[in-house]
Amino acid sequence: MTEVATSDQLLVVIDPVARRTDGEAVRIAKDVLSAGATTKVCLPEGPEEFARALQRKGSRRPVVIGDDRALVRTVSLLHRWRELAGCGLSVVPVGGAQSLARSLGVPAGAVAAARAVLDGAERRMDLLVDESDGVVLGALRIPPLTGVPEDAAEADRHGADLDSARPWIRTCQSLVRTLVTARPTRSLSQTSVPGHSRLRVEVDGITLVDLDQPLEALSVTPGDSGLAEVEARPLSVGAEATPLLATGRRITVSGPDFRYRADAVVSGPVRRRTWTVWEGAWGLTLPVAAAGDHSLG
Repeated sequence: MTEVATSDQLLVVIDPVARRTDGEAVRIAKDVLSAGATTKVCLPEGPEEFARALQRKGSRRPVVIGDDRALVRTVSLLHRWRELAGCGLSVVPVGGAQSLARSLGVPAGAVAAARAVLDGAERRMDLLVDESDGVVLGALRIPPLTGVPEDAAEADRHGADLDSARPWIRTCQSLVRTLVTARPTRSLSQTSVPGHSRLRVEVDGITLVDLDQPLEALSVTPGDSGLAEVEARPLSVGAEATPLLATGRRITVSGPDFRYRADAVVSGPVRRRTWTVWEGAWGLTLPVAAAGDHSLG
């Protein structure tokens, strides 16, 4: 646990989604931070400007005002630039998706979260990193908890705008849906039951679940001890199956095409993915009590 001085210079990056979603909370957080420290405020209009603002942080401590996606984006960028080790991060959650920040110990409310930035302490936490440099802060889940991936939902909304402009698109989409629906259903031995998966899960080279055992759910959670916690729930026809538990530094999932939810983002489909624990890879400023509580994560 590292103490954070209120005299630190802060780079406050305000995510554009947060500004549109709750401008009042953004203003309150900015006022509290500016009253307690020297701040440079950046108002990027999109992902590229967000990245440029963060890259010009210099010696300033970055503070992100935004939702879970903004937090994950920030950690991903700093990891890609290999700057996480020497850069403590702070966040003031504003926007719809805040469950990740809450699970990590960030307090609710713009004022409380901003005060934690000024008066809190840095807690180092583990990071799950896959072979394509994707990161997981809070939890990895297969299958995704949402019925429709968030990016797919966004595509649907965009498609609706196109439909209104070009009615012929609706005809093509309707034909495609008809053809997809008309495909014969394969047996369980050929594919997965909807909402279930046939996957091989290996933890440090040891098979926890194999392809012959349908899987209802899988979760992988990084902690702060160099090991990730793995929980696999086999599909049960009768009584609820006992979950299979393991801890390890390297988790590999393989099998038929699958999607996975890493924090706030749904990815895939992929046929194989390996996540490795990077111990103490990133630091987050939390209230002093929470920063010292190693049960979080």
